[in-house]
Amino acid sequence: MVIAIDGPAGSGKSTIAKLMAEKLKTKDGKEFIYVNSGNLYRAVTLGCLRANIDLCDSEKIIQLAMNSKISWEKDQVYLDGENVTDLLHTDEIDKYSAPLSAIVPVRHIINDIIRSLAKDRNIVVEGRDMTTVVFPDTPYRFYLDASSDSRAKRRFEQGVSNLSLQDIKTAILQRDEIDKNKIEGSLKIAPGVQYLDTSDLTIIQVYEKLIEKID
Repeated sequence: MVIAIDGPAGSGKSTIAKLMAEKLKTKDGKEFIYVNSGNLYRAVTLGCLRANIDLCDSEKIIQLAMNSKISWEKDQVYLDGENVTDLLHTDEIDKYSAPLSAIVPVRHIINDIIRSLAKDRNIVVEGRDMTTVVFPDTPYRFYLDASSDSRAKRRFEQGVSNLSLQDIKTAILQRDEIDKNKIEGSLKIAPGVQYLDTSDLTIIQVYEKLIEKID
């Protein structure tokens, strides 16, 4: 069973997807795994920065993505055997991961990893094109949204950025433009995907609404 969640940065996708994976079980008692697709792109970005690859050099980025061993185990991201999860949320990686994720061959590599993780498993996966490209046939597809002010405030309160609240909002809006204008895997609401605005909802309220729709 695949539960796919898309939406812009700061809409609550990661928090709700992780919560759902922790709480949900199928009728036969099988548990779910949680996958954050954005962290896989961030791992590629980290690899490029470590290798001093020019983030405008698509060919070298593609080669690194192809040659790197990227895996997801128990909510943790591994790059060539190293757990890099705690290194993925910096302002520098935030800045470069969005344009890197727009490179089509890199998207193919990451999407293949995600599909392999879902094989013979129950999975809650979130990103930008999970409902449109990666798992368009699952009946459990959701698009979470929120106002730019709400999203910026959430990111600011997470305390993972050194930017001001206004700068975070500006970065989020810039990220939205990149995500919505990607050649492949752009952020959009596909037919049949259920939409939910989370601006004024708590995580528990979002969880209850999604579970109600799944049931």
